[in-house]
Amino acid sequence: MAKVELDRITKQFGDTLAVRDVSFTVDDGEFVVLVGPSGCGKTTVLRMIAGLEEITAGELRIDGIRENELAPSARSIAMVFQSYALYPHMTVYKNLGFSLKISGVPKAEIDTAVRRAAAVLQIEHLLQRFPSELSGGQRQRVAIGRAITRKPKVFLFDEPLSNVDADLRVRMRVEFARLHQELAATMIYVTHDQIEAMTLADRIVVFSNGRVEQVGEPLELYERPANQFVAGFIGSPRMNFLEGRLVEKSGKHAVVELACGARITAAVDAEQAATSTVTLGVRPESLEIGASDANTLPVVLRQTEHTGDATLFYADIQGSTDSLVGRVAGSFMGTRGSLVAVTVRESACHVFDQNGIALRRVGATRS
Repeated sequence: MAKVELDRITKQFGDTLAVRDVSFTVDDGEFVVLVGPSGCGKTTVLRMIAGLEEITAGELRIDGIRENELAPSARSIAMVFQSYALYPHMTVYKNLGFSLKISGVPKAEIDTAVRRAAAVLQIEHLLQRFPSELSGGQRQRVAIGRAITRKPKVFLFDEPLSNVDADLRVRMRVEFARLHQELAATMIYVTHDQIEAMTLADRIVVFSNGRVEQVGEPLELYERPANQFVAGFIGSPRMNFLEGRLVEKSGKHAVVELACGARITAAVDAEQAATSTVTLGVRPESLEIGASDANTLPVVLRQTEHTGDATLFYADIQGSTDSLVGRVAGSFMGTRGSLVAVTVRESACHVFDQNGIALRRVGATRS
């Protein structure tokens, strides 16, 4: 397999700067997921690695060798696209072996490679079927198998689960994790689905507006987001953001006064904050029903949603125009319009300065 390095990669389409100064490294055998909203540049970065888009500036290295000018066919890379791109007139067996056939590989070697890929993906029983006879998940396996037969150094996946239903997405995530473990391969995977990113990745690269916002392990991004964008993108439902001002700060905690007058203590180092204007961030799962001696907010319930193992509640903070979403375990039977006290743990609070940069959290390991 291979190590992939992107050093200040930039892509410009005419006057439009689609990707700017992107730098990150994918270690040998690592599964890295590029995630971000539509149009943020993640697929463009993947296509530049594959050689399908020209690199405007910067350097791409695979195993230490610059590959900016190499043709896609000269790079030891296999890419699985969002659409399966299977040949409809060919059987699964022929689809799997086609790239090897046109490369002049002997039939015996093709047969070995095809049957090995089929065994890894558990599709041996489908080899004589045509794509029209397959389910969506089976077609995706064939597309992946076609990449496996090439024995590439790097696998690239461009939103491979976007065309399958929700139940199949869950099952295919398990398949991708198993495949990575079996092949011990270097994999780069693009998605806009942060759940896919959190469950699959060794590390995640979060993109926004053509730039890298943060690179880190899934729990690192969840627990210690570098800025307000990452905090809002990672986690579902998304983090609540409440405007406020610092009324007390030290190296161990900060007190934020909200518009409603409530004061919330957060375990962050606020000494770095240049102004008193800040944003308090609280994840829905960090809110608890019931009053406490500190960090309690009075809210008016608007709606509840029961999901079986948990309840989502939507509420307006009394005395302000702010609203929030909470998630509590089990069944919470709140009455619409009723006044309820909710409490947030000091260690679960995030605070962002006026530029959206996170203040350093103190001694917190869970949001």
